[in-house]
Amino acid sequence: MSDIACPLPITDYPNVLLAHGGGGRLMHEMLTRRVLPALGITDSGQTDAALQELGGARLAFTTDGYVVKPLFFPGGDIGRLAVSGTVNDLAMMGAVPHVLSLSLILEEGLPFETLDRVLASIRATADAAGVRIVTGDTKVVDRGKADGLFINTAGIGTVPAGLTLGPAQVREGDAILVSGDLGRHGIAVLAEREGIGFETVIESDVACLHRLVAKLLEAGIELHCLRDLTRGGLASAAVEIAQAGRLGITLEEAAIPVAAPVEAACELLGLDPLHVANEGRMVIFCPQAQAEAALDCLRADPLGAGAALVGRVHRDSPGRVALQTRIGSLRALDMLSGEQLPRIC
Repeated sequence: MSDIACPLPITDYPNVLLAHGGGGRLMHEMLTRRVLPALGITDSGQTDAALQELGGARLAFTTDGYVVKPLFFPGGDIGRLAVSGTVNDLAMMGAVPHVLSLSLILEEGLPFETLDRVLASIRATADAAGVRIVTGDTKVVDRGKADGLFINTAGIGTVPAGLTLGPAQVREGDAILVSGDLGRHGIAVLAEREGIGFETVIESDVACLHRLVAKLLEAGIELHCLRDLTRGGLASAAVEIAQAGRLGITLEEAAIPVAAPVEAACELLGLDPLHVANEGRMVIFCPQAQAEAALDCLRADPLGAGAALVGRVHRDSPGRVALQTRIGSLRALDMLSGEQLPRIC
């Protein structure tokens, strides 16, 4: 009997695991217990970018690293991902993105043809988004140390006067919208990496969302909080916002859009699409009275064509997220405790 070990969830590890970068509970705990205290940061704001006032301007500033494997996948590549991800972090603050930095970490032996393809994608994505690459850095590391190519980008944007978005702005009665169907990016990368062939090719949703956010603001939608649904998916984002805003959230399973091929792939692989990463989708918190107008605005744009009203905010069970299932029961949603899909962004 003494050899029996009960597999209880473990949260304290002596070393960093891949799961610490998965956007779930382990990553959240590493940041709140180690990274932020070590840097003397007591209030991160739980937002995608830092808001700074400088010379009378309200600036949003963000940075992100990209280590996706493989470098090219259906619907995108690491270059498109790097530009879109940083633009979206700024957009989630309501900022107009202007400039980016670009840091390349190249592995010895990387074919120049590969580097050229990635650089062309970076330029095309930046041009289409209306942002400029204004500074950068390049390092080369030993063979086997970087899986070909890693990218870091930082970005600066300007935030309109009087606009403040974040979990602290979420209110009881808010409607919760998503801008499109979920789970495409994570499944597209996993299928390409593992050589899994589905009858229908699933393409990543990777895209820049700043113009979609601008259209909502121009339409007069009173936005309270935005979050791009990257690592951890809709479930982790909802939990983070519920905990930070100290309100309860209920999501409606039947209303959450998931494309049939993605749903089938998730069922086959044992994955929950609510935890699968996206790179061109966002969740939107706004007053219930404006939900239909927001949906009309979103659906008028190709990037928001699949937008849906998926839930509501309330005062019951503050800090918790519940899923109203298709059969009418309630299921508690939480952040992933481990890693579902590593190296997807």
